[in-house]
Amino acid sequence: MATATEYETNDDGANDEENDGGAKDDDSSGAPIAAPGTTGESERRLRGPLGRRRRGRGERGGRGEGGARAEQGGRDEASAEARDSEPLPPLADGEDLSTSAMPEQPFPRELLERGRRAAQSAMNAQSDKLHKVLADAGIGSRREMEELIIAGRVSVNGQPAHVGQRVLPTDQVRINGRPLQRPQPGKLPRVLIYHKPSGEIVSHDDPQDRPSVFERFPRVAGGRWISVGRLDVNTEGLLVATTSGELANRLTHPRFEVEREYAVRVAGQLADEQRQKLLDGIELEDGPARFSRLEDAGGQGLNHWYRAVIKEGRNREIRRMFDALGLQVSRLIRIRFGSIALPRTLPRGRFLELAPGWVEAWLHDLGIGAETVRSRSSGPRRGDGGRRGKPPGGRPGGGSRQPDPMTSTVSYIASGTHPGSPRSTPGAQNRFRRFKPGRGFG
Repeated sequence: MATATEYETNDDGANDEENDGGAKDDDSSGAPIAAPGTTGESERRLRGPLGRRRRGRGERGGRGEGGARAEQGGRDEASAEARDSEPLPPLADGEDLSTSAMPEQPFPRELLERGRRAAQSAMNAQSDKLHKVLADAGIGSRREMEELIIAGRVSVNGQPAHVGQRVLPTDQVRINGRPLQRPQPGKLPRVLIYHKPSGEIVSHDDPQDRPSVFERFPRVAGGRWISVGRLDVNTEGLLVATTSGELANRLTHPRFEVEREYAVRVAGQLADEQRQKLLDGIELEDGPARFSRLEDAGGQGLNHWYRAVIKEGRNREIRRMFDALGLQVSRLIRIRFGSIALPRTLPRGRFLELAPGWVEAWLHDLGIGAETVRSRSSGPRRGDGGRRGKPPGGRPGGGSRQPDPMTSTVSYIASGTHPGSPRSTPGAQNRFRRFKPGRGFG
């Protein structure tokens, strides 16, 4: 399964000013960015959604030693510190960006591994005792459920259950071969990254009828795409969009100080005093503004490139900061938003939808519980009237859709088959009520 899906879009474009909890990002003028080229190196094998490679048994190390894990954690922290202290790679290649300075994938492998471990820990914390899950489903008391488990009438993921067993929300629990109806977690939000060209606006509605980035995105059933921050009409580069308003607000709220990194081309070169002013802070009409990082990225002729990192996204903020020093921004390209970087393999006008495994790992690495941004069911709550006044469960008299633990025997567990299977023990078909999958138990 591919880790992400790349789509080619039309050449029309975008919309304009739209705030989602924060201010909009900066503007600049200049020619559209050229599509990233391919490097001469051979193509690397794509990794899975968590960036992991499959290894043979001979490559696996011991897993039972806590010291090894602690040592690995120390190496991760040391590598992160070393990475932060390293000088950034050259950004410019003549009059354009250098593709060698752009990553191959939007997320670093360490982030995905860290997020995967956090997601697994969060999932394990959601486990419950099996007899409690059965009792909460209304099958019977906890004591009765323990007796049901001992009698062999309950299976988990196709295996006989045992007393004291813990189950996850994703485990399939069956009673007498019939699935237990459990509340399913909502879907993860969809997230895509888009390489925005100059000339497109980031808005769903525009009085001037200019091309919008949203015209290029895939349709969302029952929802719509929400941009995470904005890029002005002449600003290029990385744009993140999601179907979750809560996630978009979390990423753009000034309180969380999510970094935005830009490649800035300026007509002229900064003096040391000017660079220090941009780092210390410049007073603008809407308050002080400063870069948290600003590095020379090279250039030729009159144009010079800088790599700028800022932790907010006010309207035309970067351009106004350079204007205050008498320097004109001729090109502005966002190359990173938080942990997501613009990959060199994503050309202008195309988007990449992130795989669910990437999204979940990213959310947990951010410290955002996946449950807080999952989509919620819009159907009637349990206990409320169903459609057209019918009681819940869809059966006359309000009967439960849960399986009746006393309507069948347990030979399906011993034989490895389900009720009604031709391979069941002789006479078993007479002891089970037939049912059609997906049609309930009425």
